[in-house]
Amino acid sequence: MKKEQVVRCQFSVWYPLFKAVTIRSVILPLPENVKEYLLDDGTLVVSGRDDPPSHAQERNDDAEEIQWSDDENTTTLKAPEFPEFTAKVQEAISSLGGSVFPKLNWSAPRDAYWIAMNSSLKCKALSDIFLLFKSSDFITRDLTQPFIHCTDDSPDPSLNYELVLRKWCELIPGAEFRCFVKENKLIGISQRDYTQYYDHISTQHEEICRSIQEFFKKHIQYKFLDEDFVFDVYRDSRGKIWLIDFNPFGEVTDSLLFTWEELTSGKNLKEDQSEGEATEQDYPVFRCTNSKVTVQPSPYLSYRLPKDFVDLSTGEDVHKLIDFLKLVRNSEKIF
Repeated sequence: MKKEQVVRCQFSVWYPLFKAVTIRSVILPLPENVKEYLLDDGTLVVSGRDDPPSHAQERNDDAEEIQWSDDENTTTLKAPEFPEFTAKVQEAISSLGGSVFPKLNWSAPRDAYWIAMNSSLKCKALSDIFLLFKSSDFITRDLTQPFIHCTDDSPDPSLNYELVLRKWCELIPGAEFRCFVKENKLIGISQRDYTQYYDHISTQHEEICRSIQEFFKKHIQYKFLDEDFVFDVYRDSRGKIWLIDFNPFGEVTDSLLFTWEELTSGKNLKEDQSEGEATEQDYPVFRCTNSKVTVQPSPYLSYRLPKDFVDLSTGEDVHKLIDFLKLVRNSEKIF
């Protein structure tokens, strides 16, 4: 994966080319001071709030203020304000119907949905967006390591960071699919929410695959700026396909029910196809979760737990596991 491929998958690069087949969106330049605020590791203090003060917050000037520290130099944390940027964001949100799905150049804060009051990525104000962005590892990666998996040694291209606001749509997870394109050929389609079993996908997979293939040939093939890429689509209740996003063809993108070795080498892909599918030229391999037995917890759940817990559950840190087992053994001896 080359750095140029990553650059071409930025939202502002592909959106003008495919505006007619995707969700209406507004792109705003991200001011440098906002970027610095998002990367600040200090206490999470959310800026951009326009909520009216509650009765508990109201007090007169003569009221005694509670002191939490004896340090005379102690200062109260206060979120920075961005009045001009806040006004632009609120105007954009209003133009999109009052609710939006936020993201940066590449990523959305999907790993931080749990921290929102509504456990959703649906935002109505800049404060909602800041809360998600400051809690998201995906957003931090966009801002600090956008070329982390690139193989070329060329200097990093200069980037202009942007806040992308997409009109909020209630998308059903079982209707989202990820498509893998190599040398301008659609080689694989995966169920996006692969941790769950959806009966309609198993029973309609041939029809779903055919409609995505037709959409690709009509709207995407030879129109994107690279010949190797990944794109996400949504199939609505009428069977219409909508473009959701583009991603680089490489390890930085989740391969879902495929492996990157399969996608890059082509091995094992044809084995999945039936005889009828194999005879059709350029027919993509379609993979979905075919049984309730294989249902898994969401991969985003791990972002809700302390890293030590995640390492223990996955076995990624052997030393932590050994220490934990010793602790259990010692506690059993006590009792």
